[in-house]
Amino acid sequence: MKTVDVLIVGAGITGITAASILARKENKTVLIVEKRDHIGGNCYDSYNEDGILIHLYGPHIFHTQHKEVWEYLSQFTDWLAYVHHVKAFVDNKHITFPININTLEALFEKPFSKQSMREYLKNESIYIPEIKNAEDMVISRMGKPIYEKFFKNYTKKQWGLDARALAPEITARIPIRLDRNDRFFTDPYQGIPEKGYTALFNTMLNHENIQVITGKGYNDVKKTIQFDKMIYTGPVDEFFGYKYGYLPYRGINFYFKTYDQKKRLPVAVVNYPNDHAYTRATEFKHMTFQQHEKTCLCYEFPEDSENGKAEPVPSYPVLNDKSLKRYQLYLKETKNHKNIIFMGRLGKFEYLNMDMCVKKVLACFCTSS
Repeated sequence: MKTVDVLIVGAGITGITAASILARKENKTVLIVEKRDHIGGNCYDSYNEDGILIHLYGPHIFHTQHKEVWEYLSQFTDWLAYVHHVKAFVDNKHITFPININTLEALFEKPFSKQSMREYLKNESIYIPEIKNAEDMVISRMGKPIYEKFFKNYTKKQWGLDARALAPEITARIPIRLDRNDRFFTDPYQGIPEKGYTALFNTMLNHENIQVITGKGYNDVKKTIQFDKMIYTGPVDEFFGYKYGYLPYRGINFYFKTYDQKKRLPVAVVNYPNDHAYTRATEFKHMTFQQHEKTCLCYEFPEDSENGKAEPVPSYPVLNDKSLKRYQLYLKETKNHKNIIFMGRLGKFEYLNMDMCVKKVLACFCTSS
């Protein structure tokens, strides 16, 4: 029987941040168990057989408006000053996304100004007194032509559901810009860890109070570990034996291909709302600034992640009335475990960007932050 102050289940960004804080700030002994054979969760990166640094689970660009989050991580890494740009392949053209003046000019092949864009949106948007779903959200803000070109088919591919079957929050996050700003994120702090995410996480975990075991889940070790507190970042429905049923996730299958050319895409990420079976392609060298004679692209093929299976990789919680009601049953169960903190995207069944994972851990264990 091994004894530690804190057992952390899951070595993703939430679990790693918690371990780093507890070991350094509170001098706690921490054991992390991770079901996969590597740390970092979906943020994990590594070099492929050609020596190109790739993100194994799709592109991860760190961005935040929270200074305390940026400053905390900056203790463990320097940053590449990468600013994220995205194009959508629509009407056989690479068009700026999110929607801005450049988008409309490329789409309709005529000049737009801030005023004419505002007038276009006013004329095309449809008043909907009660926004009930993701389709309503887009049409009420941008109108049907943009919805049809950029959102309708992409949403279907991404989620396996019609936009009318998804919560409004799914598309509410997409901004409209009445200018030519083509940065995908506008947060004041953004970049890529200089040596990669795995190097960042290894530095965060490099402490005498922290031990990491990969290739083992909670059920593999629970009878051999004694702890005062547990931080559980795995699937909350799995913890309770799926007693109320599975919480649905949209999974992603990732396909990588190396090309004998230095660059292939105009920007790091291109969305394909209407063409091809994949939703988007990523070229990592745009983000890492790596100099290499070859390049590698990652193609994403969404698929339902069913019944807690590891493949495809569970990536996005499917948030609708049915799933949220089911989660409330699990949430009620968590209240009965006073020495366990459920955290992270899987533990809380919510869509969280990387910075919010870190922020929530800071808020939990660094009350002065």
